[in-house]
Amino acid sequence: MSAVSEFEYRYNMTIKAFPSHAEPDFESPSQQKEIWGRQWGCDNDVGQLRVVMMHRPGEELGIIDPSKRIERLGSYGDEVGETWYWRGDVIPSLEEQQAQHDALADILRAEGVEVVYLKRCAPGKHKSIYTRDSAVAVKGGAIVTRLGPIVRRGEEAPVTETIAALGMPILRTVHGTGLMEGGSFVWLNPRTAVIGRSSRVNEEGCRQVEDVLNAQGVELLRCDLTGYRLHIDGALVMVDVNTAIINPTQLPFWFLEKLQELDIRTIEIHPDDPSGTVNCLAVRPGRVIMQTGPSPRTAEALDKLGIDILPVEYEKIFLGGGGIHCSTCPLVRDTID
Repeated sequence: MSAVSEFEYRYNMTIKAFPSHAEPDFESPSQQKEIWGRQWGCDNDVGQLRVVMMHRPGEELGIIDPSKRIERLGSYGDEVGETWYWRGDVIPSLEEQQAQHDALADILRAEGVEVVYLKRCAPGKHKSIYTRDSAVAVKGGAIVTRLGPIVRRGEEAPVTETIAALGMPILRTVHGTGLMEGGSFVWLNPRTAVIGRSSRVNEEGCRQVEDVLNAQGVELLRCDLTGYRLHIDGALVMVDVNTAIINPTQLPFWFLEKLQELDIRTIEIHPDDPSGTVNCLAVRPGRVIMQTGPSPRTAEALDKLGIDILPVEYEKIFLGGGGIHCSTCPLVRDTID
């Protein structure tokens, strides 16, 4: 036997002695704990929340200039450079926003949630507080999204750094011409998710997310939002296993029927309650953090179903364009199966 063939023989025998193993799969608890240190990700929106990513508002808000009012919109912004905009009619102080953000973080910690803050904030990216949009947690890891408007593009990098530093696997980064924002992603159950397609989420972004979900045996639904609606979490948030708060005026009829088909009971917000009522966060099944405010009818409906509400003042931050749900990016939840 020649030296070359001897080498090949030993090489082949070594490979046969130490073969590759596709099983158990990447997302399995054994592989997650052995390779990645813990079970990462989420397969639902209501299981006990274990880890959440947030950003405390800071110096990036200095880019907001109260002299640049856009009268026709009743708001503020830089229309020329597209570097910032403030949706509300009033611009609260940084201290007021920090106080309300801290109160939300304190409630989360009291509920047993580990609050992880961004390692840094991209300069001038004053909407970085809305961490929900930059990443989506799925089974075994995260999908880093690609934000639509120039005013937000660049928030993804600090989010990626933060997730990677935690040791959480990044299963996909939306790339190419894909657009995807996490506020338009909802887990309906561990086998079904929905994306609200809109001006902030295009079909290419949906397709890239679907690639990851399909490999995990999850069906992805697409729900086209009406008009200039940005995210589906303004119309649908899960608050309990098989229970959702919805604004039916912002969802198509076929999707309302689909929720029934999936045995998801719906709590419709009362017309007299503010639209921001939907923008809440479940910390565990049937226990929800909700903005304090004039939403008595929706709160009454939740109470009748045995759903607990943890109220928090959050109207100062809501003026900037997002609520409690927007300000929290779940990274780890318990399964509900």
